[in-house]
Amino acid sequence: MESTLDTVPKQLVRVPEVTLYFWIIKIMATTVGETAADFLSATLNLGLVITSYIMSGLLIGVLLNQFRLKRYIPANYWLVVVLVSIVGTLITDLLVDNLGVTKLAATIGFSLALAVVFAAWYLSEKTLAMHSIRTAKRELFYWATIFFTFALGTAAGDLLAEASGLGYFQSALVFGAAIALVAAADYFLHMNEILAFWLAYILTRPLGASTGDLLSQPVTNGGLGFGTVGTSMIFLTTILILIVYLSVTRKDQIRVGEELVDN
Repeated sequence: MESTLDTVPKQLVRVPEVTLYFWIIKIMATTVGETAADFLSATLNLGLVITSYIMSGLLIGVLLNQFRLKRYIPANYWLVVVLVSIVGTLITDLLVDNLGVTKLAATIGFSLALAVVFAAWYLSEKTLAMHSIRTAKRELFYWATIFFTFALGTAAGDLLAEASGLGYFQSALVFGAAIALVAAADYFLHMNEILAFWLAYILTRPLGASTGDLLSQPVTNGGLGFGTVGTSMIFLTTILILIVYLSVTRKDQIRVGEELVDN
């Protein structure tokens, strides 16, 4: 009789299992994206353009290594996520601060771009499932989606917190409540799991952006005044500890039998 191991496709799943650890690290990574981008471009006076070149170069290098690995390695995967978060923030800031694009226009533009990527991905692969990321083509769609969620989240977070005058704390509450509604719909109303995942993924970005600004911005600007350095170091240290933990325990590794799931 053919065993389960014999039926497992050679391509390994290239992304982590969606667990509580996944969401904790993801939200922290989004916060780091906001604060680290501000630290590099403003605090260190590198400017948005130079910082964007540097971080984009690092992102390309780490992303190429991610494709080379062809499987999920916690350290490399989450490094890509952190760098995508930083670059997504920088791209949005470049459009708004340097090119004069309004926060509303940026939010609408990135929303449309994200919708196009989702449509192209589904038409090509017939699935948007996390567990289906086993080939280079699907992973390319996956990272393009991640990039636009981060860029969109930065624009939407700034639009609600700053342009509307709502404030960082209130914006974080709004996005947190939206995520809670998605979770409730998934748990109680049995919402499509793939739809619920991507809605939550999109919403965690503006939640992280608002949280990052709330923690790092001066009190006079509506923040708590921890600064970009302090906030970035706290979250980066926590992310590092969790990555080491997951690398040792493999609690976020997709089990062999689940590699066959393509829903």
